[in-house]
Formats: sequence, C-alpha cells, structure tokens
Amino acid sequence: MENLNAKWREQLSEKGISEAQLQEQLENFKKGFPFARLTGAAVEDDGVLVFGEEQRENYRRLYREKASSESILKFVPASGAATRMFKNLYAFYEKLKATSVAEEPTADVREFFDNLHRYAFYNELDEAVKKISGADLKQCMAEKKYLAALDALLENPKGLGYGKKPKALLRFHAYPDGNRLALEEHLVEGALYAQSGGVCRLHFTLSPEHRADFEAAVKAALPHYEKKFNIRYDIFYSEQKSSTDTVAVTLDNRIFTDAEGNMVFRPGGHGALIENLNEMDADVIFIKNIDNVTTDALRGDTVAYKELLAGVLMECREAVYGCLEKMDTMTQVYPSFLQEVRALVCGKLGMKLPDGFDDMGQRAQLEYFRAVLDRPMRVCGVVRNTGEPGGGPFWVLSEGEKAPSRQIVESSQVDRAAADQKRIFETSRFFNPVDLVCSLYNHKHEKYDLRRFVDPQTAFISQKSVKGTDIKAMELPGLWNGAMARWITLFVEVPQSVFTPVKTVNDLLRKEHQNL
Repeated sequence: MENLNAKWREQLSEKGISEAQLQEQLENFKKGFPFARLTGAAVEDDGVLVFGEEQRENYRRLYREKASSESILKFVPASGAATRMFKNLYAFYEKLKATSVAEEPTADVREFFDNLHRYAFYNELDEAVKKISGADLKQCMAEKKYLAALDALLENPKGLGYGKKPKALLRFHAYPDGNRLALEEHLVEGALYAQSGGVCRLHFTLSPEHRADFEAAVKAALPHYEKKFNIRYDIFYSEQKSSTDTVAVTLDNRIFTDAEGNMVFRPGGHGALIENLNEMDADVIFIKNIDNVTTDALRGDTVAYKELLAGVLMECREAVYGCLEKMDTMTQVYPSFLQEVRALVCGKLGMKLPDGFDDMGQRAQLEYFRAVLDRPMRVCGVVRNTGEPGGGPFWVLSEGEKAPSRQIVESSQVDRAAADQKRIFETSRFFNPVDLVCSLYNHKHEKYDLRRFVDPQTAFISQKSVKGTDIKAMELPGLWNGAMARWITLFVEVPQSVFTPVKTVNDLLRKEHQNL
C-alpha cells in the first residue's frame, strides 16, 4: 500500500474519493483485469431477436399507446471536445505551422478541402476567414492558403474554435430554414419519439468548461423547435463526477505525480456516467450518443426502431413485473408457476439456465428466477457487422454468475491468443451502435441502485503519455459494457440506417448527413 501524504489526502477529499477506493485502484493496476469469458456470439435465434414487419408494427403500436402514461427521457452522453474528430486536420495544421515549405494535403485532408462547400459550417467558416485574413474561403483554397482555413476552423479565437468545442455544438446538417447543430438533431429526434403528454425531456451529460455555451445554444434553439413540434422541452444537464476519476500510475504501478507533487487523475471514461444515469427519474430512458444522428430526410428508420425497442421493453417489463408480484404473495411454490416463469425466462427473455438447474429444488429454482428477474432492464439495438471498429453482442459467463448472459463486449476484452475465444469473437455477425432503451425501476416502482449491477472486473488498463512520460491509466467498466453487465439484456436487430456516427469530419460528407 502507498503511504499518503497530507496533500494527497486533501486531493482525495476534494474529489470525493476515499482512501480505500484509491488503494483498490492501485491494487487493480498491479493485478490487472481478466478477459471476458465468451461462450458464444449472440446471433439470430440465439441471443438476437429479429422481427418481421407485422411484429415490428405491433411493438411500435404498443409503445405509442402506452407512451402518454409513462415518464420518458432521452439521455445523451455529450461530454468531451471534438478534437479527435479533426485528428487528421490537426496533423496537417501543425505541419503547416512548423514549416515555411508548402505542404500538400494527404488524401483525407484533400477530401475535406475539396468538399468544403458541402459542410453545414461552410458559411460561418467563410465569414471567419474573411474576418481573420481578409480573403474569402474560396480564394484561400484557390491559392492553397490552407493554414488560414484550418486556423479559422480549429483554433483562432476569432474563428469557429471547433477543435475545442464539443460535438454537440458543431454544425452537422444543412437545411433551408437554418443549419443545425448536433444537439438540435437530438431535439428533433426527442420530439418525434421521446415525448409524453406534450413534454419532451432530454438530459445531456457535458463537461463543465462547455456548460455555458451548451446552455446558450439550447436556449437559442428551443423556441423554434417548441413551435415546430407544438411541445415543451424539459432539458437538464449533469457533469461527470470527479469521484469517478481514476489515479494515474507509473509503469511500475507507483502513484504518478506532477511537477508540484500532486497525484494525477484522469476521467474514468464513459462508464463513469452510470453515476449520472443512476440519478435519472423516468419509466423509459432512451440512450444514444451525441454524434449518432441523421437528417430529416433519413430519420424515418430511427424513429420507427426507437419505438420498436421501447415496445419490446414495455412488453417484457410488464411480464417480469407480473411474475415478481406473484412471487411476493406466494406462500408455497407451485410447479405450474415455475413452468410459467421458465417460459418467460427462457422464451420471451431468451436467457440461459445454469447447468444442473433441473436438479435444484423447487424453492431454489424460484429464488434463482427471482434473482435474475429482479434487475434493471435494457433492450439494445444491434446492427449487422460491416467492419466498424467497436464492441458486439456475445454470451459471456461473468464472475459470480451461474449461467452465461448477453453482454456488449469490446475487442480489448477478448483473449484472442486463446483459440476458442478468438474463434467465438470472429463468428460475431453484429455490432453495437449504442442504441439502448432502459427501465430502472422494479415491480414496486422502486428505483434500482445501478451501481449494484456493475461488473467491476470489466474495467481495463491502458498506457498513455503525459508530457513525454509513459503512464498507466484505468477506465471504469463501460456504460453499455460492464456497467450494465448484470442487467436483464435483450438484443434486437436494427438496420444499418440507424447507425450514422460522426467520428471524423469527413463522415459529414456521407449521404446520411447531406440532407439530399
């Protein structure tokens, strides 16, 4: 154990991290985290639900019929700056600043410059370039004055400052009545599938340095969209808690300090947002990343499949509630009831039972069913895997669980040196687009403490660099990975058209973002 000095204890107190939590983090750096134990890929007829048109419409109808009597919330992780979105532009920008020799753009940077007129922020960038350099954007491109354009876009305080803004505040899409920020597209989506009783509730997680600009942008946008959709928006925010930060360590697992002798902490990743989600109050919560939006012209599938996922959640939730309510009043175990619950668990919910289940006594079977049903629930859309990097749906045998359960697993969690794990990983046919609908209440309408359902063994350690010094950093179990590992989970196939993320600025040139 590390001996803590007074300065370090003060740091912990300010962050709301206990000494015991710090020591646990240090121990985790030393021992590491185990790989996921994959037992199979979740596929059609074994973990992924695939519905025909009639079934899809029935679930959509169910959601629309019940929505007015439910409290509904759209939860949008929107923390962090968009810097990585401009990674290749930044590399070229830094090269231009460092040399007087004319540099030729790489292919992806050339694609950006050749298509500037197609970006929703073109007119604003043109005005910024004029203000800063006196020349317009077209003239800069003709004369290959790339530095002026990039400076106005990324860094100059008189320009757009996109390199430091969050994605939510970037102009994503062009429309005749005004070009929309990414956050505005979430306002539109929310009005179309996440409203109840004429009110649309949205929650954005954000960084404190962006809060003022975020709130100003929302305030400016609301009158237009409230009039357009004849609804009222209830929008609120939260910031990632500093108590979820994790300490950085040296490569030999000692506490890493800065020049002033302070411990260095890093954000715990999106898994830290389980704390924010835990404070939400709604019957149905939609979760979707800030950059996964499309235009009005292609939004039909997004709305349809959000309604589908919510309908599946509502039907399954009511069935679970019914069983748990009966369990609460039972004085003895009836074989017929066990068969009813088994049909729900293995049929509608598609869960697997542990080996030897049939040899268990009736009371033990009942208690097992209660344990696996009395949990928060999520329905996750999954798309066909077309080579996108990221996690996918698998059957996993988690520590402390008796049977495999459905999990979203990232490639870094898989031991691909083990032949059986590599084979299972490579048989996956689906990808996780972060498209979730959740229920956080039990059958008595008591809110679950979501922290009880996190699998702490799904955190991971990575190597980073701080001012040229290599360190080790720890990320908490991901929000839709280990942070939800012990939830009731269902996977539903959704089309590729609902997955339109913007990871690089050139993604905005795809048809999903051009409003053609």
